[in-house]
Amino acid sequence: MRFSRVLRAGAIVAAASLALAACGTGSDDGGDSGSGGGDGGGTESLTIGIKFDQPGLGQKTPNGYEGFDVDVATYIAKELGVDAANIEWKESPSAERENLIKNGDVDFVVATYSITDERKQEVDFAGPYFVAHQDLLVREAETGITGPDSLNGKKLCSVTGSTSAQRVKDEFAEQAQLQEYGGYSECVSGLESGAVDAITTDNTILAGLAAANEGKFKLVGEGFSDENYGVGLKKGETQMRDDINAAIQKMFDDGAWAAAIEKNLGPAGFEAPEPPEITEK
Repeated sequence: MRFSRVLRAGAIVAAASLALAACGTGSDDGGDSGSGGGDGGGTESLTIGIKFDQPGLGQKTPNGYEGFDVDVATYIAKELGVDAANIEWKESPSAERENLIKNGDVDFVVATYSITDERKQEVDFAGPYFVAHQDLLVREAETGITGPDSLNGKKLCSVTGSTSAQRVKDEFAEQAQLQEYGGYSECVSGLESGAVDAITTDNTILAGLAAANEGKFKLVGEGFSDENYGVGLKKGETQMRDDINAAIQKMFDDGAWAAAIEKNLGPAGFEAPEPPEITEK
């Protein structure tokens, strides 16, 4: 039975059991779910949606899953009393996140998921746990693209269902030609081959792509939006939302959040900013 169903039951016994599971943690687990570790012996499980193709954030590798979002999700799970070994990771492409949540295929999503009013009509959010900025990734030798004001006639690549793609449609449709793909690996191939002139999405994602393709690409460095990353969950799951918010705040306070940023995004030049204020309550 999924953890969220236990929460929905609202039974005092279940709540006590979760508290015991959270307190009964003590050993390190060398599993494949990130730095949150598998501390303990809880028996509950979670299905968590992440990206599988975002270096530094959410990536499936031969050794398991890694990235900042993976570490955040693992930390949250630990605070909910769920061992890292009992997490099932579910690939959550941008265009499918709402459906995965609403259909109950995941308990929650931690996948560079920007909080927007439109999305809040369909799902609830906890957080935010990070604030990113939309930027542009170009080839290393590119000098003609310096920011959103230099996109005339340029071919941009983004991912279907992302806020970045929607912003290009809303604000830059007359200047730029947008190509939407299912994943960022396809955008990287297009940029490398010359089929597109730039990739546009959050600077965190672009930094990870640049780090994974050292010497090939660079960030333009002129952000043109704020993207508040939240944890997406089914509407009405207020107890789950509150518990996730508490876990995020604890991660801010105990230094684990900054350490996760340094580990996963530091190699691309990121420094941990001040944590954002949790607003989704």
